[in-house]
Amino acid sequence: MFAEASLSIWGWGGLGVVLFLITFGPFAIFYLAFYIFCFIGGGFAVTLLYGKINSEKHLEKCEQSYLPPTQIGIPKTLDEMKLEMKPIKIDRRLTGSSFIDEPLQQVIQFALRDYIQYWYYTLSEDESFLLEIRQTLQNALVQFSTRSKEVDWQPYFTTRLVDDFATHLRVFRKAQDRLAEREDKQRDITEELVDSFFEAEVEMERKVCRDVVCTSHKDEEGFLRDLCELLLYLLLPPGDFHNKNMRYFLREVLARGVLLPLINQLSDPDYINQFVIWMIRDSSCNYEAFMNILKLTDKPAELEICDDNKLRNRQ
Repeated sequence: MFAEASLSIWGWGGLGVVLFLITFGPFAIFYLAFYIFCFIGGGFAVTLLYGKINSEKHLEKCEQSYLPPTQIGIPKTLDEMKLEMKPIKIDRRLTGSSFIDEPLQQVIQFALRDYIQYWYYTLSEDESFLLEIRQTLQNALVQFSTRSKEVDWQPYFTTRLVDDFATHLRVFRKAQDRLAEREDKQRDITEELVDSFFEAEVEMERKVCRDVVCTSHKDEEGFLRDLCELLLYLLLPPGDFHNKNMRYFLREVLARGVLLPLINQLSDPDYINQFVIWMIRDSSCNYEAFMNILKLTDKPAELEICDDNKLRNRQ
């Protein structure tokens, strides 16, 4: 029974195909497939166009209803950036004294040249960034000068500074005495003197020892950076201090461009000798002052140096 049903289906199907080909021709199948493809493609195209039009109308309604208006800040900022920048005027007065302001201006100029300008000009030729850094440095110096005028320097120079200098000399002489008492001098005498100095400093100061800062160049730079950051916190306005890029620039310029070269110069023995010679060039040491100096010393070596015969032989 199933065979008869399938045979009838194939028979009627084949008859329909033959009649279709006789009626519409041999290419009717291709035309039918093309018509079906055009019908489906047209349906998709109409659906897309209809959805696009309705979506645009809906977005226009939504934009007019609750969306905020378009911001004009960015185009306005771009237009202002295209305009010619006005030159920034910098007041060169720092302390009120031209004898001090001019050298300070030279120090600022050299620091900017050696630590910022040599790489900044490879990125940009705009001078506003350099002028802002210079202005911030000058504001810090003005604040430092203003606050320095409020300090009573007389007690510091007459008591504390003298005591610190005398303590330093006592520590150094104590280190020399320890070095002279040691019998085993296997290491370099300079290293032994440095170790003895800081050991004596710990004993006299008890809670203070500066051996790490004084013997390690890296730790010295870190200490100066921390010191400069503390000074910037005290001298700069909050807005400039919380600007990390500006603060780091100023910290490095002050630490490596100002304080570190200053400390190296003041630590140079030749510079100290030349400074002492300059100070006593116009002053004469009389007999009474010379005898008081000899009475205050307790070192035989220093007294031997002052021997008249030796002084005449050297002359």
